[in-house]
Amino acid sequence: MGTNANLTNQSPILKVENLETAFDIEGKLYNAVDNVSFEVKPKQIVGVVGESGCGKSVMSLSVMKLLPKGIGSIRNGEVLFEGKNIAPLSDKEMNKIRGKDISMIFQEPMTSLNPVFTIGYQLQETLFNHMKISKKEARDKSIALLKSVGISRPEKIVDEYPHQLSGGMRQRVMIAIAIACQPKLLIADEPTTALDVTVQAQILDLLKEIQEVNNMAIILITHDLGVVAEMCDEVIVMYAGRIVEKTDVDTLFHNPKHPYTELLMNAIPKMDEEVETLSTIEGIVPSLQKMPHAGCRFANRCPKAMPECKIMTPQLAETEAGHEVSCLLYETSKPKEGAMV
Repeated sequence: MGTNANLTNQSPILKVENLETAFDIEGKLYNAVDNVSFEVKPKQIVGVVGESGCGKSVMSLSVMKLLPKGIGSIRNGEVLFEGKNIAPLSDKEMNKIRGKDISMIFQEPMTSLNPVFTIGYQLQETLFNHMKISKKEARDKSIALLKSVGISRPEKIVDEYPHQLSGGMRQRVMIAIAIACQPKLLIADEPTTALDVTVQAQILDLLKEIQEVNNMAIILITHDLGVVAEMCDEVIVMYAGRIVEKTDVDTLFHNPKHPYTELLMNAIPKMDEEVETLSTIEGIVPSLQKMPHAGCRFANRCPKAMPECKIMTPQLAETEAGHEVSCLLYETSKPKEGAMV
């Protein structure tokens, strides 16, 4: 498990502090990401896990400043990239960073690639945006990039359109675009969604190889704990917009502490056990409009919930060295009453 164990003494390349991202729904702001803090160090792979609706993708879009205009906004907190707060930057200033220093692979390559432009055009667009480069150099580099992500016949593929490629090939193109300018941080949002198992494994191996060759950091957003075990150094578990557990990958798998994390672990099918029904987590993640105003947001679904869980808000705190949990079961001092909205 994990790829880089000795990263503790390095300064973070990304440090997110008290991030709150809100959406305007019928004139009222609701936090989709609520008081989230974490850091990513150079060459580190940090996994972000949780069910759909937990705020994983919104958190990543906040870092990239790609929230839907007029609807989503960073309400509070800092996003420090190499020590500089990029949260207040304008679109023009962010365009100098996006693609060059921080890149992102989106969930669905068919909708992320423009269907009316060739693969080569879309690769070259990124190169022209950040490099002083001739058309021939851009084309040559595009072909080299396609080859580097395992695409055969790159000289032909460069002139083809997205619809002519398979899902796995399109995802490789997305990775090629993301790494075109050798970014220091890559955000991969469910990079293997909608791909078959064999192609998933190939894409993950490719990401790992690129990460090692380019020495870049990766934030890997996924709901697949098997992927986390295979790829990540550190893991952040999110639920209903908040971080509920944060630790290194080995500790999370051998000693999960938050009841939500335990239930996620129990839901993984085990190869050596025969069961008639798989374990599930009862209920669903609350919608933004129905988020509890007080207490633990997981209380209604939690098998270990106590009466105070519905009135006291747990704080993310270290229970052991390097292991942070947000749960009243582990709080030594009396938690604050009420919610942090």
